[in-house]
Amino acid sequence: MTDSIPRYFVRQMDIKSLKQEELKILIKDMGEPAFRAGQIYEWMHVKLVSDYDEMTNLSKALRQRLKEEYPLTVLLKEDMQESAQDGTRKYLFRLPDGNMVESVFMRYKHGNSVCISSQVGCRMGCRFCASTIDGLVRSLTASEMLEQIYSVIRDTGERVSNVVVMGIGEPMDNYDNIVRFYRLLTDEKGYNLSGRNVTISTCGIVPGIYKLADEGLSLTLALSLHAPTDEKRRTIMPIANEYSISELIEACTYYFEKTGRRITLEYSLIAGVNDSLEDAEDLGRIAKKLGAHINLIPVNSVKERDYKRGTKEAIEAFKNKLEKNANNVTIRREMGQDIDGACGQLRRKYL
Repeated sequence: MTDSIPRYFVRQMDIKSLKQEELKILIKDMGEPAFRAGQIYEWMHVKLVSDYDEMTNLSKALRQRLKEEYPLTVLLKEDMQESAQDGTRKYLFRLPDGNMVESVFMRYKHGNSVCISSQVGCRMGCRFCASTIDGLVRSLTASEMLEQIYSVIRDTGERVSNVVVMGIGEPMDNYDNIVRFYRLLTDEKGYNLSGRNVTISTCGIVPGIYKLADEGLSLTLALSLHAPTDEKRRTIMPIANEYSISELIEACTYYFEKTGRRITLEYSLIAGVNDSLEDAEDLGRIAKKLGAHINLIPVNSVKERDYKRGTKEAIEAFKNKLEKNANNVTIRREMGQDIDGACGQLRRKYL
């Protein structure tokens, strides 16, 4: 049982980022009975309301006081593009401070998935990514990450069964908020999403991988590898100057041993850069060491960058080479091809 509320949340008045036991402390400090915390928590994380006035089992006086002292974090839908091909929706959300983030809603046979952002901008500097062009503005709170999911559900009227943190930002660069977000999202008294249906992607911040392994979470870790050698990786991902592939392999091995959860290797195929058959051989060897699944991603062309995707034949040849070497590999199904394809593009267009 927590005996105090983190100062960060008191200062920010971010009631939606509080765990239920922390919320109880806050409610008791307001002179209200502890059971009110459970009611408020349910309204926020089960019924997904966007206004205190919808919390009809609270007194009018309490609702008014909560409004004044602890405004609910709610995102404003600034723009939304819907694919005429498959119904994928790409959202541009305005945060309470006016900053913008993107989220993507995708319908699959196995259920609906939402890809969310973890930061406003990114400082990782990956050369093929539009999200990092303007650098990092700030990290998102747990409630701002949750609200991307909740806002999509309110907008579509459909439940979300899978969440991937692969949008704008580097999750490991916002570690504490990511872990808090995960615990709130999977709380059986809250939205109650299965932890196994949450995927968190990292460009390879090694200390974060070790730390996450020790949290006891059941999420899926996706490593954005994007090149099979240190030399190539350094040309497209500045983080590779800090952590080598061998260090990544050690960290991911530790993660698997601690959690029993198989790693996914994300690999953006860039024409003439990392898509040779030799690259496929090298990538396959890494995947076998880790027992990892390989997810190939034909790179999205970004107008501010020179990188281009290869031909369909080249992508298939790369995949076939991996499969001949007994690797488990898929090519990511491309959703919403007729709307802004690259992560961060909708935000940049708006700005």
